[in-house]
Amino acid sequence: MDQTGLSSSFLIAMPQLQDPNFCRTVLLMVHHDETSSFALVLNRSTDLAISSLFESLEFEWRGDDDDPVSWGGPVELNSGWMLFGEIDRLALIEDEEDITPVVRGLNFAGSMDVFRHVAADPPSQLRFFLGYAGWGPGQLEFEIAQGAWLSAEASAETVFRVPAEAMWDHVVRGLGVDPSTLVSTSGVH
Repeated sequence: MDQTGLSSSFLIAMPQLQDPNFCRTVLLMVHHDETSSFALVLNRSTDLAISSLFESLEFEWRGDDDDPVSWGGPVELNSGWMLFGEIDRLALIEDEEDITPVVRGLNFAGSMDVFRHVAADPPSQLRFFLGYAGWGPGQLEFEIAQGAWLSAEASAETVFRVPAEAMWDHVVRGLGVDPSTLVSTSGVH
């Protein structure tokens, strides 16, 4: 159970977070409880196209050949994850437990069955990720207490419509904060 309200929220990297993996990133927290946390970095891309990735999986991709794959984080870079809006083909997926609603209009999946169905009829709102960000027990709470992260309400609109290069500023401004006023210091913000 998520005791802190972090699941289904955005995590925003603060300026003092100098880890190159997370500098000026916005993450979507998919899961958080007392034992672990799982998130996807939303504003980093790769040079890989979804069509090439699905071809390597031997799935026919019927979407735009140039749709990019995003970098989800530094953990298990060979693992794939998908965020998507509403799709009509959900009834054809054998195990609906493979799909996790995150917030209204935003679903998460990591199973090959879902990938296969989505590749055959891609929804207009779709993002695919390689890798993820993860934390062990208490690690994320410690980083938040040190001022490394802020939390904000997540939305499907931000995930699907805000360009990666504008996302950090957009989410910070959504908190009512001018990004230029944030300074790199330690402590709780």
